[in-house]
Amino acid sequence: MAAEPNTDHRTEQRTTLARVLAQAGLTDVLVTDRAFARRLLTENRQDLLQEIRDGDVDSVRGLARALDRDEAAVSRDVNLLLENDVLEYETRGQRKMPRLKHNAVISEPIISKDGAFDDVLTDV
Repeated sequence: MAAEPNTDHRTEQRTTLARVLAQAGLTDVLVTDRAFARRLLTENRQDLLQEIRDGDVDSVRGLARALDRDEAAVSRDVNLLLENDVLEYETRGQRKMPRLKHNAVISEPIISKDGAFDDVLTDV
């Protein structure tokens, strides 16, 4: 099996992908590597992100109730997503409400059948 491409090159590819997406009209996109997505975006955390996006979340406690999960576990997940630039807090008075930080979070493509993705990255 071949080694993973150079990390700096992969970072450059993710930056280029974000730029291509912005040129296509999808702005403020966090492009992650596959390892990040696999490790950080578990099913529970994806549910959490969808609830923040779709629900009227006014606190971590409210988020835990909406998800029917333990508040401490939800708090740990929120903190991890904050630390990794996926979420941010909106502050209103004493309240800190978790919000999506970006318009979209996507993972770098794994592969394209015809190599079209590679062409996009090298042409930009």
